[in-house]
Amino acid sequence: MSTPVVIDLAAIENLRALNPGDQDAFLREITGIFLEDTPQRIAELEQALAAGDAARFSRAAHSIKGSSANLGATALRAVAEQLERQSHKEGLGGVAPLLGNLKVEFSRAQAELGRIIG
Repeated sequence: MSTPVVIDLAAIENLRALNPGDQDAFLREITGIFLEDTPQRIAELEQALAAGDAARFSRAAHSIKGSSANLGATALRAVAEQLERQSHKEGLGGVAPLLGNLKVEFSRAQAELGRIIG
């Protein structure tokens, strides 16, 4: 199974098409919200894991999954989906390694988005 791309450029182009001619102002705004919100959701994952709150953990993972999908952060979305599914079905027992992967993928997405929007 191949690793998903960090950022799906088709998703970026779809966002650009929503406000053509705005010199990427809309894309920068959406990206800024994503880059500000995602670390808060990651902190929420860590807090929920420490508290053993699988429902809260699942909700935070779901939130990251959705926002990642909107921006085309394919690899990040895939890990968030795994975290959501596993925490929902099996609890929090084995999520710690995946949470580490999520942080790595967020860092990669953050760097790639920075490169794309300059």
